Amino acid sequence: MKTMQKKDRPIGVFDSGLGGISVLKELMYLLPRENYIFYADAAHTPYGERSIEELEALTTRAAETLIQEGVKAIL
Repeated sequence: MKTMQKKDRPIGVFDSGLGGISVLKELMYLLPRENYIFYADAAHTPYGERSIEELEALTTRAAETLIQEGVKAIL
């Protein structure tokens, strides 16, 4: 991956299956000059019935993927 200055890096948006698109839409409205990477985990929804260990593993995997993409923040 090419090294980018922090200000040029995208914002990562993690969607566990509920509300992520709405959050992304609002972010794009509020911060239109930012770039975004959207990570939707539709394969593992719903999250509500999972154990703490499963939730930690799924969210850690999502965060690590977004970090590898060079995001400056994760929502």
